[in-house]
Amino acid sequence: MDGFSTSLADDLALLKEAACRGGAIAMTYFQRDPQVWYKNGTSPVSEADYAVDRALEEALSTARPGYGWVSEEMQDGDRAGTERHRVFVVDPIDGTRAFLRGEDVWCVSIAVLEAGVPVAGVLHVPVRGETFEATADGPALINGAPCRVSEAPAGRQMRLSVPDSMRKRLRAREGEAVEALPVVPSLAYRLALVASGRLDGTLVRPRANDWDVAAADLILERAGGFFADAEGGRWRYGDAATSHGVMVAGPLGLAPRLRDIARGIAA
Repeated sequence: MDGFSTSLADDLALLKEAACRGGAIAMTYFQRDPQVWYKNGTSPVSEADYAVDRALEEALSTARPGYGWVSEEMQDGDRAGTERHRVFVVDPIDGTRAFLRGEDVWCVSIAVLEAGVPVAGVLHVPVRGETFEATADGPALINGAPCRVSEAPAGRQMRLSVPDSMRKRLRAREGEAVEALPVVPSLAYRLALVASGRLDGTLVRPRANDWDVAAADLILERAGGFFADAEGGRWRYGDAATSHGVMVAGPLGLAPRLRDIARGIAA
């Protein structure tokens, strides 16, 4: 099946199969000193990233030849078929630095966009044995069980994972009301931790990309959360990374407070 005839459930099943296959390939390189190169002189990419990316493109494009393709590892300017109604958006290893350090907080992230909006998404976290999934017409799940954001904290600190550059300002502004936790290196997995209630929220620095957030954005939404800028604007898929400012994620019930924090410490 292809194009408009393919159901979101069928796409989700395809994404899950591909993400698990990609995770298995990545694990053959994990903690085995894979070869590493640097994009733009600072951003690492390993032979594991490339191997997973090739396998995912072959599997997904073969199964859905009418879909477009966007991946972190594609060549600059080569966005195959991004004008198509449905588009795969892929990060073969989100959290490459964590992967290379031998940490467990990295994942395979795959989403389908329809008319520029995420409609199916999967995050597979091989080392932790976790798979998050959602479609636009279904619930968010983790390993097949319901996945929900936390309730608004009552009488306890709000647990926020924030970049190091923001943590000092957050503590100065919020004091003991917020537990400023270290940032989780994989942005996709960090958003999934919010979706599953293990974090109450997170702030995201500018210059993230579609492949960092597409699957997690949908999972978070279906889990009862939000992902928006400080003014409440949603992520605009297809825009350049430089067009996005600080983003914030958390339960819908905490949206006003989290947006206020984002405005205060990002100023």
